[in-house]
Amino acid sequence: MNYKLSDHARTVIGEREISSAWVQRVLSSPEKVEADREDPELEHRLGRIQEHENRVLRVILNKAASPIRVVTIYFDRAMRNKL
Repeated sequence: MNYKLSDHARTVIGEREISSAWVQRVLSSPEKVEADREDPELEHRLGRIQEHENRVLRVILNKAASPIRVVTIYFDRAMRNKL
C-alpha cells in the first residue's frame, strides 16, 4: 500500500519503537476498521502485533489524501483484549 507519514507519525514511530513493517501490515490487512468520530476523512485501522505481546496497533490515516497520509500511530491499551 502506498502511504506517506505525517511529521508527527514519523516522530512517534521512533519514540514508540514501532516497526514500519507493522504499520504496513495493519494498513494492508487490518483486523478492524473504524470511522473517526469527528473527521469523516480519517479512518482508524487496528491490528494485533503478535511479535509485540499481541498489543493492538492503531493507525489513523487520512483516506482522502493521495497517497494516503498516516496521521498518528500508537498501541491502543483499551483494545488489548477486544480484537
